[in-house]
Amino acid sequence: MVCVNVGQVALDFQDDSTLLCDHLVPGLGNDMTMVCHRPEGLEQLEAQTNFTKRELQILYRGFKNECPSGAVNEETFKHIYAQFFPHGDASTYAHYLFNAFDTTSNGSIKFEEFVMGLSTLLRGTVREKLEWTFHLYDINNDGYINREEMTEIVRAIYDMMGKYTYPAIKGDVPKQHVDAFFQKMDKNKDGVVTLEEFIVACQEDEMMMRSMQLFENVM
Repeated sequence: MVCVNVGQVALDFQDDSTLLCDHLVPGLGNDMTMVCHRPEGLEQLEAQTNFTKRELQILYRGFKNECPSGAVNEETFKHIYAQFFPHGDASTYAHYLFNAFDTTSNGSIKFEEFVMGLSTLLRGTVREKLEWTFHLYDINNDGYINREEMTEIVRAIYDMMGKYTYPAIKGDVPKQHVDAFFQKMDKNKDGVVTLEEFIVACQEDEMMMRSMQLFENVM
């Protein structure tokens, strides 16, 4: 089922306590030209996330070490993400993922946005994780997932997995996935999937719930 892929993708971020920034391409952080950004106080972030102050200090140290400006732009993010999928083209999926983390839609991910998203993915409730996933798939942010959006996501996932895609991609495979997605989730058959339809269908899916439970013991 397509929505399970976000679980695996998010787990790829937590290789160790420095998380995403530990996988930055050497030197890329030094080349960034954005205005330096100082994050909110760690006490405030501790209150807003499910991380302890110590964990936030570790995360910020790694983030700041590789991202001296205090923010990551989309091109740098794509370079990072490409490390995880060397046999495919992760650029399109990374674009959608970047937009999901970039909650202010200003073209960069600040430390606060990074840890807020990470907190949801790793330690949020099942509903919070599913809401985050829904907004990732809702590309145009209109509150619905339509067939065009789901097709874009499926193709991006296949491109990202490259030669290791299973089953091997054929011309009609993305359409089959989209058809299966809407058959399961579009309860009222109106051609779009709402947040509530998405959450209910995922909660009824045993595989999806197992993938969500993986987050609980990651850190």
